[in-house]
Amino acid sequence: MDISTGEFRATRPRDIPSLMEEIRRLRPLELLLPEGVQDSFSLPDSPVKKVTVLPPRLFDNQDAQECLKRHFGTATLDGFGCSSMPEAIRAAGALLYYIRESQKTELGHVRKLSPYYADDFLVMDSSTSRNLEVTRNMRTGDKDGTLLAAIDRTRTAMGGRRLKSWLLHPLKDVKAINSRLDAVSELLEARELRASIQEAMTRVYDLERLTARLTLGAAGPRDLVSLKDSLKKVPLIKDYMRMLSSAMLSGLVDSIDEVSEASDRIEKALVDSPPFSVKDGGVIRDGYSAELDELRKIGSGGKDNIASLEASERARTGINSLKVGYNRVFGYYIEVTRANLQSVPDDYIRKQTLTNAERFITPQLKEWEEKVLTAEERSLKLEAALFIALADDVKSYSSRVLSTADAIATLDCLASFAEAAEALDYTRPDVNDSESLELEGGRHPVVEAATREFVSNDLKLDTEKRLIILTGPNMAGKSTYLRQNALIIIMAQIGSFVPAQRASIGVVDRVFTRVGASDDLSRGQSTFMVEMSETANILNNATSRSFIVLDEIGRGTSTFDGLSIAWAVVEHIHDSPDLGSRTLFATHYHELTDLSLTKERVKNYNMAVKEWNDRIIFLRKVLPGGSSRSYGIQVAKLAGVPEEVIARAKEILKNLESGELTESGMPRIAARDTRPEMKQLNLLGGSDGLHRELKRIDVERMTPLEAIAALHKLKEMVEN
Repeated sequence: MDISTGEFRATRPRDIPSLMEEIRRLRPLELLLPEGVQDSFSLPDSPVKKVTVLPPRLFDNQDAQECLKRHFGTATLDGFGCSSMPEAIRAAGALLYYIRESQKTELGHVRKLSPYYADDFLVMDSSTSRNLEVTRNMRTGDKDGTLLAAIDRTRTAMGGRRLKSWLLHPLKDVKAINSRLDAVSELLEARELRASIQEAMTRVYDLERLTARLTLGAAGPRDLVSLKDSLKKVPLIKDYMRMLSSAMLSGLVDSIDEVSEASDRIEKALVDSPPFSVKDGGVIRDGYSAELDELRKIGSGGKDNIASLEASERARTGINSLKVGYNRVFGYYIEVTRANLQSVPDDYIRKQTLTNAERFITPQLKEWEEKVLTAEERSLKLEAALFIALADDVKSYSSRVLSTADAIATLDCLASFAEAAEALDYTRPDVNDSESLELEGGRHPVVEAATREFVSNDLKLDTEKRLIILTGPNMAGKSTYLRQNALIIIMAQIGSFVPAQRASIGVVDRVFTRVGASDDLSRGQSTFMVEMSETANILNNATSRSFIVLDEIGRGTSTFDGLSIAWAVVEHIHDSPDLGSRTLFATHYHELTDLSLTKERVKNYNMAVKEWNDRIIFLRKVLPGGSSRSYGIQVAKLAGVPEEVIARAKEILKNLESGELTESGMPRIAARDTRPEMKQLNLLGGSDGLHRELKRIDVERMTPLEAIAALHKLKEMVEN
């Protein structure tokens, strides 16, 4: 439950790992657990700040059902679609009870319990969402530099939350996806109309949170005015939307309620710019309450009343020096000098004696004094009472306001997609039920937004080409290429246009990524252990409809171990009848390119580079065929590694690639160039006798029999 918006959802994960993954994805601040479970509960690397333990009785199925039915005013929970989720009902009942008790309110803005199933959406685990930086970047955890930031053109807070939710829950239903795409297409074409709708939405405040504050009894005068101002924009938005015809947009028109009764009531009662708190006064509009108007008149008109009373008493008594005054000790009084005491009327009551005068009060003055002195206090109390009554009245419209908020949030997202498509040159994807994936001129939406120029690339995966081995040097763009294709799939399945010239996407059920190096010290897991755990998750859960991105599998261990694991992983994805997933596999193990010789659906591609004067130029283009070099030394040079290290690395690389021995029979990996003689120095030591014997042999004059004998002698020398 999100108390600030009234969102209340329930699900039932398949198993404990799925539950833990869902908690990581949702990132709740607080978890509720039944007593007795907390000791065995462990959730490393989670954002949960607080775990609250509740009595087990609150999770009782019968008690939970009764709690939920009382809250929603229903005889059964079948209407919410939760009948197949007994565990979720128990959890929801305990959650509702806990929040209602802790907030000391009835939570009227929580209107329904919405079940959801992970299988209804494209699944991204927390690792994939993090690697792709969908809503949070890996550096700071903020929105900057994410897919969300790149495409967000929403105008309302509700729309912004809805867009984030859509990104974390891409659709799998082809019909629903294309319904969104139809709406985006129409909004893209109706440019001026879309701009008018977005301009109107800019003045719509956060209706969900305003309603929540209202029902929780926390709304102030400015909250109600913001609600009124927002609802006043709804008729204009509806008028604009009636000009659109796509099925989804037409359906939204019917869901948008103007709730004019609430806005008119607020407008009639409250001033246009009220203070922050009703305690400050000046909240209720003049003319709304005759009693309040009278109190305000008394409070603000005291001086005029004093002057009027003073003039009338002078005329009545004939005492021209008579004065009406006030002090904090005695209140209001009539002062008469001693020379005029004989003219004081009988209804004057002595109140204070001074040296040269007497002070009096009258029943009329006392009554008026009481009114004036209490007018402000009574006015503030009356304003507070009128405001509470108004808030209670407006609260009764909460359900209708939330329905409008929901529709506007969806409209805001669709208009945002259309604006982004126009501004960023996105195209409508063809989302279908096939298992192919064809992208022409694909681009990375986040990188493109941060750079002026971006080299686009194609991708085609179908029944004949299922897995691509991608080789090439670091910094050439392999990781960007891997991620951009995954992001394009996610964008297409939330109903957005995509950064490509053409896109045909067979709907994907899960996106998996294994990229980057990270450890998990809290669980005692090394970098390689984390890498293997994520790989295991992919191999155990992917299907033929999944999209897999693997970057440098096996690099956390020895070369031969890593190569063996990488090779076996590719074979398993290709051969397993349960997998066959569309896969991009980037690697520096060039040996993996040989898999295309025996695995017919494995194809080799490489990131193109150009060599020039011992330097490399990254072309950022993906081309058919494998790469035989990684250009790591050239990249190290670009990074600023000292020149003597670069020179030595080149020398060692040459020795490794030649596979030669030194004159003393030692591996040339450790050999150095001893200029100027250009001889190799054996740094590992060796046998002088073996050295002399090798120098004595004249290979060109030896017979085959003599050569065999010499070889036999050398072998004996080595063994001895």
